[in-house]
Amino acid sequence: MKLLFDQNLSYRLVAKVSEVFPNSAHVAALNLDRATDQEVWEYAKINNFIIVTKDSDFNDLSTYYGFPPHIIWLRLGNSSVYKNATVLLEYADQIKMMILNNQTAIVEVIG
Repeated sequence: MKLLFDQNLSYRLVAKVSEVFPNSAHVAALNLDRATDQEVWEYAKINNFIIVTKDSDFNDLSTYYGFPPHIIWLRLGNSSVYKNATVLLEYADQIKMMILNNQTAIVEVIG
């Protein structure tokens, strides 16, 4: 299960979660840092990524288009890279189960 970190999150998250979420990437590393949300959405869908974002716009896209891709919506406020990584790793098993079971398009992580 690989994650695609949106522009509003640090590229440093990739290394911090790579053991649990191998082959994850940041949009900047894929030359998507200037892409629209729709373009990021399409890239994630075609390449089997789960989008990780703090942006509510992906919620709208998911409501309109359904899934895949799945979305992890971090609703942690202004939080550090460490906090974001810690939360993702802490809830990794639950996130993976919800996504693998297709229980929901969006996994909201609230803190």
